[in-house]
Amino acid sequence: MKNLKPRQEVPELIVKTTKGLKWDLRDNQPENFTMLVFYRGIHCPVCMKYLEELNTKIEDFRDKGVNVICVSSNTEELAQKTVEEWDIDNLNIGYDFSVDEGRKWGLFISEATKDSEPEVFLEPALFLIRPDNTLYSASIQSMPFARPKFDELLRSISFVIKDDYPARGEA
Repeated sequence: MKNLKPRQEVPELIVKTTKGLKWDLRDNQPENFTMLVFYRGIHCPVCMKYLEELNTKIEDFRDKGVNVICVSSNTEELAQKTVEEWDIDNLNIGYDFSVDEGRKWGLFISEATKDSEPEVFLEPALFLIRPDNTLYSASIQSMPFARPKFDELLRSISFVIKDDYPARGEA
């Protein structure tokens, strides 16, 4: 598992999206950050609640100069089903992100314990990435629980922007 460090360049990330586009982190031009949200997939009810909450706050993130993409290892078919069944119409949903690519980001990988789960899938994570593609912050989980709260994150981003607070944890 790779140990990403703040202030260092993050791995390449290119995914297809449910909107029919290819999304490339290197081409993304956020004012302040790209927020990359990895989620487990359509089988996860905790992910559904999390992304549906994000969907209601997406404009708040955009107002702070934060571009958002949500990514899973789901197939295109499952990603499209996710968009149809969950209330996430404001979100950009990437799919087919491989387990090997997930390892480059230091993500935890799980194997199915129930028939409703994919054979192998990525556990959740949230990254804030600077416009120069360096890592600002990372929150990586080994389970579906204990994810960053969006309201707290919005307040923190406001503080970071206002005080030009540096990335920490690089040593």
